[in-house]
Amino acid sequence: MDVSFPWPLICRITFVRSLLVAMRTVSKISGSFSIKVLTGVAGPVTMSAISAVDMALWDIKAKAANMPLYQLLGGASREGVMVYCHTTGHSIDEALDDYARHQELGFKAIRVQCGIPGMKTTYGMSKGKGLAYEPATKGQWPEEQLWSTEKYLDFMPKLFDAVRNKFGFNEHLLHDMHHRLTPIEAARFGKSIEDYRMFWMEDPTPAENQECFRLIRQHTVTPIAVGEVFNSIWDCKQLIEEQLIDYIRTTLTHAGGITGMRRIADFASLYQVRTGSHGPSDLSPVCMAAALHFDLWVPNFGVQEYMGYSEQMLEVFPHNWTFDNGYMHPGDKPGLGIEFDEKLAAKYPYEPAYLPVARLEDGTLWNW
Repeated sequence: MDVSFPWPLICRITFVRSLLVAMRTVSKISGSFSIKVLTGVAGPVTMSAISAVDMALWDIKAKAANMPLYQLLGGASREGVMVYCHTTGHSIDEALDDYARHQELGFKAIRVQCGIPGMKTTYGMSKGKGLAYEPATKGQWPEEQLWSTEKYLDFMPKLFDAVRNKFGFNEHLLHDMHHRLTPIEAARFGKSIEDYRMFWMEDPTPAENQECFRLIRQHTVTPIAVGEVFNSIWDCKQLIEEQLIDYIRTTLTHAGGITGMRRIADFASLYQVRTGSHGPSDLSPVCMAAALHFDLWVPNFGVQEYMGYSEQMLEVFPHNWTFDNGYMHPGDKPGLGIEFDEKLAAKYPYEPAYLPVARLEDGTLWNW
């Protein structure tokens, strides 16, 4: 488990800290950071450091005002934050069992992934029955995963059909394609699953080729969610402005903190695009706490990803959020409502882990 800080992020935090020394107002800090973004200096690591500073400033301000962050943002737009969970299985039967377990926990939105016949492993499939999905593996080299678009396109509609036949349409159904398809393949897939009334299909094709989403849009009405790899409003401007997506998946940690996400959400609201922020377990509970405050406030909210955290992680980050019947609430403690136990965190030194590499059946390197 990693709750400490990798060296590249420490370097970037040191760099960002140097920018703050002579600046005492939020406008100066925000303006300086904006210049870094516009001049191309800010990649994902730098933006993580900028986001951390921004969230800390909002936390300090809310604590000084003696109110929870969502109140400082303008107050709650809803009573709770609908979150979606991850379900998985090596077979359809296992996936259905996992779905039933999360349904009993009260989740109203459920992402479903599954092992594909003829493929030893694939994205979204846990290492063993009953285990949570964790894509990164420890060791000297990344894990290699086999990928077959043909087998995927043939199998996945059968999974969704089984879910809807057994559980009906009471829950929102989500699925992550994880950048694996070409635009025309994604269009074909979206068309083939329309009858299952998906809440969204996520990352159907690599997001850097933004014009390709127009082709997908022309062929299917299945909603599209994109953006977890984006770092600023400029990364998602075209997709939002041309209404090529339905949900923007940018996260506070990577897109400039509360300030950056507020700009993105305000812009998206003009085009009826809703938020659906990235929320995997490798983003710390501090990010989740900030996200829940943001989600409770933001008018054009859609859903929030929530994978959960281990008991050890939550001991390091004492928090004030709650979960009840599919909805989370950040709590009413001043600020973010979360703390960080540095002494306890020292028990868990940083351990490098690598995301997998995907290859086609003939060995060709493919999008992971």
